Amino acid sequence: MKHPVDAHVGKRIRHRRWMVGMTQQQLADQVGIKFQQIQKYETGMNRVSASRLWDIAETLGVHIGFFFEGLDEKRDVAVPVEGDMLADKEALELVRSYYAIPEAQRRRLFDLARVLSDAA
Repeated sequence: MKHPVDAHVGKRIRHRRWMVGMTQQQLADQVGIKFQQIQKYETGMNRVSASRLWDIAETLGVHIGFFFEGLDEKRDVAVPVEGDMLADKEALELVRSYYAIPEAQRRRLFDLARVLSDAA
């Protein structure tokens, strides 16, 4: 049976991997394991050892505590964080696409989005 903390850590691994535009195979190659193991981590079926989580954090460019953010420390369950972009795949894709736009156009797009949100 999955432990809620393992499922939460796996979800955070998956979302960060999406954010940086990395496949399971690419992450596995960088960490030195098979992509099937990444799949098991991301679903919470397998626990991630401390040293492996360290390697994954380094590869994905985050501090190790990133994977535990949003947990209720008293109950070991994930607590929804209001405005947490990692909860929405569409938002992740939007952010990734946004940062792929050259800076000058990105700034104009940002200004347009701000005007549209103020008008709504």
